[in-house]
Amino acid sequence: QVQLVESGGGLVQPGESLRLSCAASGSTGSIKSMSWYRQAPGKQRELVAFITTGHSNYADSVKGRFTISRDSAKNSATLQMNNLKPEDTAVYYCRLHAVASNGTLFASWGQGTQVTVSS
Repeated sequence: QVQLVESGGGLVQPGESLRLSCAASGSTGSIKSMSWYRQAPGKQRELVAFITTGHSNYADSVKGRFTISRDSAKNSATLQMNNLKPEDTAVYYCRLHAVASNGTLFASWGQGTQVTVSS
């Protein structure tokens, strides 16, 4: 079992910043990638940022404003969000892909953290 715990969400005004953190614990296996998704009310969950060894990628809507990073030693990932906009309002979820000790690829979701951008 893998547990992913997100933190750092909150209410901010447009133009402000937030830093989300995701910590993985339990039987994490060999982590191959970590990602951040978000889901706004009435919309589908969408990929925001993705990071694997030597590579990261972003949704067009957040490029230049969000930065994903990963600490492999701590099994954690962060999402630095700058110049936040009202349309960034959503529940943000951390996701992990890893290989278990038996060679099986698995994925896990965190419980989500609310980000609200409003004046």
